[in-house]
Amino acid sequence: MTPRDLVAAFVVILIWALNFSIAKIGMAQIPPLLMMTLRFSLLAVLMVPFLKPPRDKPFRLVLGVGIALGGFHFGLLFTGLSGIDAAAAAIAIELAIPFSAILAAVFFKERLNTWQIFGMAIAFAGIYLLSGEPRSTSSIPHLLMVIAAAYAWAQANVFIKRLGGINPFTLNAWVAVLAVPQFLAATLVFETGHMEALEAADWRGWGAILFMVFGASITAYGFWYYLIGKYDINRVVPLTLLAPVLAVIFASFILGEELTPRLLAGGLVTLAGVSMIEFLKSRRAGASLP
Repeated sequence: MTPRDLVAAFVVILIWALNFSIAKIGMAQIPPLLMMTLRFSLLAVLMVPFLKPPRDKPFRLVLGVGIALGGFHFGLLFTGLSGIDAAAAAIAIELAIPFSAILAAVFFKERLNTWQIFGMAIAFAGIYLLSGEPRSTSSIPHLLMVIAAAYAWAQANVFIKRLGGINPFTLNAWVAVLAVPQFLAATLVFETGHMEALEAADWRGWGAILFMVFGASITAYGFWYYLIGKYDINRVVPLTLLAPVLAVIFASFILGEELTPRLLAGGLVTLAGVSMIEFLKSRRAGASLP
């Protein structure tokens, strides 16, 4: 990679890592599903110029991405994040990588070698250690939501791969537009006190939404698609393994989360397993973060 592209890659990793702590701050004031409704509503407005019918692409695949990614992935991830530490969520979401490998083997007949399968077992063992962390034990349902969000991202990868060469900003626009009604319905059904939360929210709540829109959705994904388009996936995706490491550090400094021995052990074991999958793999599509 050129120095400029390495900087772009680090910006992506930095934003994704920060996003966990920023989201926790915002959700202290605005419920997660309402926050996602506002995030994707603003994103949909900004992405209108890119909202074009996909040419020669079945719209059912675009719809699949909009539901799997725009609805289930983000909905489960941020609802789960509201009930567990940012550090634990950043580690658990890395299960998107083994889930992606499994689905790639099922749908695209991509072969998994013995070391990759062993890496999957190690990664899931790390999450098992993480689930025994005292602060996570009381929120096992929230941890399971983050794990389900990792699977939803992997499933979205299947739809994206079948779509082939579609403009990433067009896809982002459709995901935003399709996500809004899903989150609007979900927040009206599962959450209350919407007006009270919006009236009470200060610059931290609204700043979190702006960071997610302009930082995570537009800037980070913009750079990410540029890098994926220019370089081999195997050279880019392994860099994302830095994201959970930085996310844990940010959570400690920004949120004051304690780095317990069990959290560190679970994180190290999970990342060791994920690293085996990434570095000892055949070519396949990579996974990503919120």
